[in-house]
Amino acid sequence: MEYGIVGNCAFSALIDHGSIEWLCFPRMDSDFIFGGLLDKEKGGYFSIESEDSCDVSMKYIDNTNVLETRFTTPRGSFSIIDFAPRFEQYERYFKPTMLVRIIRLIEGEPLIRIRCQPVGSRGEKKLSKYSASNHIAFGGASAPLRLTTNAPLTSILEERIFLLRHDLHLVLSYGHPLEEELEDTAEKFLRKTVAYWRKWVKHTRVPRDYQEEVIRSALVLKLHQFEDTGALLAATTTSIPEFPGSGRNWDYRFCWLRDAYFTLNALERIGHFEEMELFITYLRTICELYGDSLRPVYTLVGGTDMEEVIIEGLAGYKGDGPVRYGNQAHEHIQNDVYGEMILAVSRLLLDARFVDERSKESTLGLVRRLLAQIEITLEEPDAGLWELRERWQLHSFSLLMHWAGARRAKEIGAAHRDEVLMRRGASLEARARQLLLERAWDQELGAITQAVDQKNLDAAMLLAVQLGFFADDPKRAQSHIHAIRRGLSLENGLLRRYDVADDFGYQRAAFTVCSFWLAEALALSGEIDEGKELMERLLSYKNSLGLYSEDILPATGQLSGNFPQTYSHVGLINAAFRLSRAWD
Repeated sequence: MEYGIVGNCAFSALIDHGSIEWLCFPRMDSDFIFGGLLDKEKGGYFSIESEDSCDVSMKYIDNTNVLETRFTTPRGSFSIIDFAPRFEQYERYFKPTMLVRIIRLIEGEPLIRIRCQPVGSRGEKKLSKYSASNHIAFGGASAPLRLTTNAPLTSILEERIFLLRHDLHLVLSYGHPLEEELEDTAEKFLRKTVAYWRKWVKHTRVPRDYQEEVIRSALVLKLHQFEDTGALLAATTTSIPEFPGSGRNWDYRFCWLRDAYFTLNALERIGHFEEMELFITYLRTICELYGDSLRPVYTLVGGTDMEEVIIEGLAGYKGDGPVRYGNQAHEHIQNDVYGEMILAVSRLLLDARFVDERSKESTLGLVRRLLAQIEITLEEPDAGLWELRERWQLHSFSLLMHWAGARRAKEIGAAHRDEVLMRRGASLEARARQLLLERAWDQELGAITQAVDQKNLDAAMLLAVQLGFFADDPKRAQSHIHAIRRGLSLENGLLRRYDVADDFGYQRAAFTVCSFWLAEALALSGEIDEGKELMERLLSYKNSLGLYSEDILPATGQLSGNFPQTYSHVGLINAAFRLSRAWD
């Protein structure tokens, strides 16, 4: 899965050796205008290629989200620089719906071809196109779409090969067109965008070890935040199957509440307060609107309009359908969200950097509402964090998050002299802990199982170690870790999510973040060498640009599932900080 990602926190594009394989305008969750990722025939295309290239390689310009693809041919060499403009301007961030592609002539006179055919209506129609004096206009999109360029327009329209004799600039704009001087503007945008990302990286805290991996993961995490609302997407794509032929093809262009607390931990570790604050504001808005009945997933604007539909006309990734838009998970009951939201919004009450007193008073009331929902749902079966559509149980992960949320509510009550909140939190913390130890702990296995009174294991329960559930019992923690490792390891030593058949059968792929959880848990239990060995194995599976998908296929080590997967990179960041040597 050798894709690179570029974006500007408003939209993102996936690029494969000069070809735009995925681009949704105007937002990350909009319909695609280039979707060759899901259908080579109907998905449209925007490629820059050489008919006789001998070697093609991709790399990021150091410490940026600017991608460079280099072509070497018998007639000469050239590179493509792809980026989405983002930089500070007039005391705010300039992030137009605009993809910039610069073709640099390096040597000789190579022959190239530029092909551009956007589509609409989920691939059902090709957009019409006509040339003006210096641009190609595309008709049929929801807003004006224009390719402004100094490349020969006829060659692009007729997809003809031509001789590259000097640098070329291409700007694909949606909505507001580029009306400034082309070459100077594109080059200026490039300089400013590179400078922006490098400055952002300079303000990123890194561990002593795994620095390159953490920086790239931080840049991926930043690209998945829709800055307008603060929401964080699970992934850029929809419908890349978890493993071939599985039918597990989901739309991940939404924000899952279950990921929030651990994503905030990653943002805290890398030192990006602004992104934390934006995300917490988004989460708090969700809780204020829906706190008495939270759903597990919301749209980028905090809505619930994501009905899951199958797009019959698209072939799917490598012909492996179906293609889904929307996600049925928004209909599910997943009771862990109440504890996760208490953990997330608690920073407004416990972190001295948040100083708005009105916000604190309102957030205290919100914590009380969320704690009330923990009390109501404490012993209620649900779909669990893995969204098992036909297997509702009293899931241990939901109980764990009830325990963690109630414990945090107790701490908030103590900090703000709210004795009622403190007592209710302590009571629910004890009840959740008792249920986990008396009904979910399996003495024979030596672990907390996936659900109460069941034998199945669940990799998500490794997070009990991270959350401090076994803080007073290190032997039990080690037993728990190793039982999950034995029970869920695949042939490559990585973990699948669980060992039970679900609506689609058994898991056959390693879920990437689960193995990062294991590496972190091993570090917390004192098994640093074991954790580091696993971490090195995980790092060997990243693609050539340092990116991870949702899953890893055990037989081949290939990446699979939606891409890039934010949670995989969150897991890498959190594990790296646990495993790294100290600076001092």
